[in-house]
This record gives sequence, C-alpha cells and structure tokens, in this order.
Amino acid sequence: MTIIAEGLKFPEGPIAMDDGSIVLVEIARGTLSRVQPDGSIEVIADLGGGPNGAAIGPDGACYVCNNGGFQWREVGGLLFPGNMAADYSGGRIERVDLATGKSEVLYTECNGNPLRGPNDIVFDRQGGFWFTDHGKGESRKRDRGGLYYAKIDGSEIREVVFPMVEPNGVGLSPDEDFVYVAETITSRLWRFKVVAPGEIEPVGRFVGECIAGLPGHQMFDSLAVTADGHICVATILNGGITEISPDSSSVVHHAFDDVITTNICFGGPDLKTATICLSTTGRLAQVEWNRPGLALNFLNK
Repeated sequence: MTIIAEGLKFPEGPIAMDDGSIVLVEIARGTLSRVQPDGSIEVIADLGGGPNGAAIGPDGACYVCNNGGFQWREVGGLLFPGNMAADYSGGRIERVDLATGKSEVLYTECNGNPLRGPNDIVFDRQGGFWFTDHGKGESRKRDRGGLYYAKIDGSEIREVVFPMVEPNGVGLSPDEDFVYVAETITSRLWRFKVVAPGEIEPVGRFVGECIAGLPGHQMFDSLAVTADGHICVATILNGGITEISPDSSSVVHHAFDDVITTNICFGGPDLKTATICLSTTGRLAQVEWNRPGLALNFLNK
C-alpha cells in the first residue's frame, strides 16, 4: 500500500482521472478537490454542506451528491461523522464545471419530498445517473433512504426504491443488467434487475435480491465494480474492502488500516490501480488490485 496524499478532511467519492490525478470530495471541508500525482491537494469548488459522492457525466462535468452536512467529532486524532449538522443546508445534487469550479444545484427534491442525504452516484451508458439517498440522523430519529434515478439536464428525477435502510454505495454490473446498492447499518448488498433506464423489475414478492451480508460488527459504505463483475464494497468498523463475487459464492475481506475505509475506485493504464479512501485519518492510498476495475462510462476511455 502506498499513501499518495495526507491531510484530507474525510475524503470520499474518488475518481481516477486520465491525467493521473484523483478528483474527490472532502466531506468535512465541504469541497470538491483534486489530488495531483505528487500528492498536492487543490480545491476545485467550495460546495459547503457535505459533498459525498461524485462521478463524471457525459458532458465532462462532475456531478456531486451533497448530504447537507454532518456533525463532526475528533477522537484520538481521528475524524468521525455523526448526526445532521446544526447548520444542515439540505440534500442536493450539484453539477461542477471542473475547469472553472462553477457549481449549480440540479435537484433538491423528488415528488415534493426533499432529498435528505444524497450519498453515492453512478452513470449508465445512456447518460442518466443512479444515486442513493442515505437519509439523515438526529438524536432521536432517523430518515429512511432510497434509490433514485435522474437526468443531467434537470428534467427528470424518479424515486425507484423506497424505503431502504441507510443505502450507501451504488454501482452497475458490467452489462448494466443490474444496479447494486450497499446498505450501511444492515451490511447488506442488494441487487436490482434493470429493465430500462431508471426502471427495475421486481424479484418474486420483493423489489430486490439480497446477495450478500456481513456478520458481526461491520458495516458497508461505498462500492466499485470490477471488469469481471466482482463488487468491491468499502467496509467500516472492520476497516477494509469486501470483495463479493456476482454469484455471492465468494466473499473476501481486504484489510486496511483505517476503521472507516469509505470508498474505492480503479485507474491506471490497466485499471488495476485501486485508490482507497482512508477517511478518519484523512489519507488516500493506492494498491495494485487482483483484477482490473470496470471502465466507467464517460471516463477511462
């Protein structure tokens, strides 16, 4: 494992760019940032709230899930997110021009219901995007979350699955026949059959199919998919990456030295360089993965 950057304020949503840089969010800093190959960090846009997940769209802009803000606490030099911030600014989807840093808000609600804590995002081949809303927690209550689909021009947003229990990571299978969602607190990985952009097919009496779950005290965060369809889910408390085969016959944990390992992305010429967010310690790590990652739509071309 090689540490390529330190001093980040709870990094998440990494994107391996073709120039070798990593675009990511710093949730506690409220920014969309870029880590250069030499480890230097520059702010692309100051978004406020809690920028959480990020993805490059068909127009080359970066689309950001903003959860509106967390409370933060530092314990033993480690930074931990908590409940909804006192200055919570509302959940939203934002578009950022990477060249200028200019941002605009695309969505703040769906069907009259406010977005509470948009979390992770992935684009399909048609140029639309799936995203999760994790919800927000307060001292005595917790939102239910969901899976959504939207278009980049602001013309359409739809609630596809609701409710879910703290949905977090989202990704597509290589053929885009399935959309995967990882639930944090249940540590369950769900699979939904995609029949058209933004549409899923029920499985028997249920909307989706649970293909994996973890025992004990460990939880799921964000995810990425490999070229051969394995789902790599960032795992917190038992910090690391849990790699799950598409038929769920194999579940392998790759340990990393941060209790809240939040995300993974793939880059490099062969897409075998995994960049991993070690978030409580504010570090970005890289390691050669055992299989290449899936080339993302509108990136890695």
